[in-house]
Amino acid sequence: MTHASTITLANPQLTSARGMAALQHFWPGLLLSAALAGAGMALGGIGWLQNHGLSALTMAILLGMLVGNTAYPHLAARCGAGVNFSKQSLLRLGIILYGLRLTLQDIGHVGLNGVLIDALVVSSTFTLAYLLGTRWLKLDPKAAMLIGAGSSICGAAAVMATEPVLRARAEHVTVAVATVVVFGTLAIFLYPALFELNQHWHVIGGGATGFGIYAGSTIHEVAQVVAAAHSVGSAAADTAVITKMVRVMMLAPFLIGLSAWLARGQTPVHEAGQHTGSTKQKSKITIPWFAFAFIAVVVFNSFQWLPRPMVAVATNVDTVLLAMAMAALGLTTHLSSVRKAGLKPLLLGGVLFVWLVVGGALINHGVSVLL
Repeated sequence: MTHASTITLANPQLTSARGMAALQHFWPGLLLSAALAGAGMALGGIGWLQNHGLSALTMAILLGMLVGNTAYPHLAARCGAGVNFSKQSLLRLGIILYGLRLTLQDIGHVGLNGVLIDALVVSSTFTLAYLLGTRWLKLDPKAAMLIGAGSSICGAAAVMATEPVLRARAEHVTVAVATVVVFGTLAIFLYPALFELNQHWHVIGGGATGFGIYAGSTIHEVAQVVAAAHSVGSAAADTAVITKMVRVMMLAPFLIGLSAWLARGQTPVHEAGQHTGSTKQKSKITIPWFAFAFIAVVVFNSFQWLPRPMVAVATNVDTVLLAMAMAALGLTTHLSSVRKAGLKPLLLGGVLFVWLVVGGALINHGVSVLL
């Protein structure tokens, strides 16, 4: 032990002073993120917004963008450290605690059919996003993959969880979240009409329950699934939510697989439209440890060892953490960068939305016929 370390250990006042300095370094940004998160959660609780699938997370990022492009540039020097902490560390903790919303028993409720449908929807949608985004639209590969993650798995939460693996820029994340909001909101109004059409065409069997599996396997956000399926009926809503939760469970293996795929050095994630895998150069694998922790929390929650009131409190805390991460993302997003992305991201999101509606229906029909 050096003389300096001895002094540090023997001087609690110095240690306390450093702790206070660290707190002063982070607290302005944390308070700002928390304030925007609280406002977003309050707005997300308004009935009209809930009925249109605009969740607390969506409102938090919108408020963050509003402040980020007006007042925040004057506050960035003081708030930057806490905002970045919210956007990175609190996000990972929020994804881990998200596992308390899920159990392994959810898989049993939808059966093998539901699990297979979810897996096919996730894999086909992400693959389509990557191929069309990079080869047809010439989008930055990171932006294409973020849009694909949001469309294929669980909306904004999937986009935010994928960002650390890709190390994407804030504007890429925001554009991807925007596609989730736009087309997920459209789904809320479209799917009840599709249910009525299905009553005549019978593309998707199983009545309201079968349609619930279709809705849960193809609509972007959990809140949007709830809003759309409730318009059909309680049976459809219950099945849709369970199917969606099983789809959310696929986030962890998706992140692990994506990280391994990127590490092969065959995926062009550095420059838009440029392949970096023409050589055998390999990149360092980015292990999304929070994904493993997410799985562990799901398994733990499946044993129902925690009292339900405690789980309810934890999920509320989780919502706050994710809302703070969303608000922080909005604060660091510059609209000028989003405008530079143009219409191509929305076009990709639109194509994926059509695939989810049409291709998802075909997948649901095919699996139900085969199994």
